[in-house]
Amino acid sequence: MKDVRVKAKKFATQLDPVVLGRLRRFARQEDRSISRVVNDAVAEYLDRSEVRPAFRRAMDQVLDEHGELLERLAR
Repeated sequence: MKDVRVKAKKFATQLDPVVLGRLRRFARQEDRSISRVVNDAVAEYLDRSEVRPAFRRAMDQVLDEHGELLERLAR
C-alpha cells in the first residue's frame, strides 16, 4: 500500500508543562518531530476510542446470550 501524505493543517493547543517536556524528550529520543508524535498519538487514541463501543456491544451480547454458562464456569 502506498504511503500517501496529505498536507498537514496547523492548529494550536495547550499542554501541561510537564507533559510538554515529556513530549519533547520522547520526540527527540525517537528522532521524530513533535507534530508527528502528536499526530500518531491522536490517531491511535481515536482508533482505540472507536473500537471500545464495538467491543462493549459484542461483550454485552455474549453476556446476554451466555451469562448463565459463564456464571457456572466462574464457580
